[in-house]
Amino acid sequence: MKILITGVAGFIGSNLAKKIIERGDTLIGIDNLSYGTIRNLEPFINHPNFTFIQGDLANPLLLNQTHSDIVVHLASQKIPRYTSALRTLEENYLMLRNVIHKCLQDKSKIVFSSTSDVYGKNPEVPFNEESNLVLGPTSVKRWAYASSKLIGEQLIIANHDEFDMKYTIMRFFGSYGPNQNTTWWGGPQAVFIQNILEGKPIEVHGDGLQTRTFTYVDDTVQGIMKCIYEEKSENDIFNIASDPDEEVCIKDLAYKIWDLMNDRGSIPDIKLIPYSNFGKYEDVLRRVPDITKIKTMLGYKPAYKLEEGLKITIKWQKELFKK
Repeated sequence: MKILITGVAGFIGSNLAKKIIERGDTLIGIDNLSYGTIRNLEPFINHPNFTFIQGDLANPLLLNQTHSDIVVHLASQKIPRYTSALRTLEENYLMLRNVIHKCLQDKSKIVFSSTSDVYGKNPEVPFNEESNLVLGPTSVKRWAYASSKLIGEQLIIANHDEFDMKYTIMRFFGSYGPNQNTTWWGGPQAVFIQNILEGKPIEVHGDGLQTRTFTYVDDTVQGIMKCIYEEKSENDIFNIASDPDEEVCIKDLAYKIWDLMNDRGSIPDIKLIPYSNFGKYEDVLRRVPDITKIKTMLGYKPAYKLEEGLKITIKWQKELFKK
């Protein structure tokens, strides 16, 4: 089987690529290296089954030189907390439009990375794949990311309905682990680790009582592999996450990471950053997954508890920091 990954040099893309190559399939990877890095590709960049194309997926001509059975579309702009909502909306649409056109042309299946952010402000947790998607007002740019992914999901399903394009949609919940970006692009856990390494205060946005359910990257990749290879995954939507009992508030996450990196009992320097610093901003109070569907249909089973995954991640980030 020939598989194409967009965003291959990024966090999830590079971890997924390694598993696909180990499985023996042929892999094409695309990345413009705006957030990913060649360092993430070093373990397999010279493998005979891997071809790397550096380029911008918003350019429709980039895909002309490729052909694959499955396109795993991971390339994406994220929540515009520090960045432009226009860039998030335009680039996510353009990249997906080009991927869909290529999938229709080659009769390829698309495996699309959506996000748990689409559940938005729905207070009814845990979220299953049929839960209502409740976003805030369009005047708050924070919702640009979730909106771009919702448009993506609708575009994919519409193309399936009109042209029988095969698809699987994946909604990720807070992935973390080796190869994660060490800025806010990589999530709060990445910044907390990095700030501790640099001797800076741990910056927690809001009051820190908002909760998330973080997923170690090996579990995320396990879920993606099932969405690629399991026939039952076709033309459906799946949450990919750790167990719901891994829910943690962001302030407690900061304390947990501090304790794993310092003598227990020492006091971390936590600095609360008000949301007003980001303009008109809203956050989600709780984000908890229901993973019954992917477990029962595809045999997915998360293997990592939060503390175990954080220990591995901290070790990796410490080693990177020394270089």
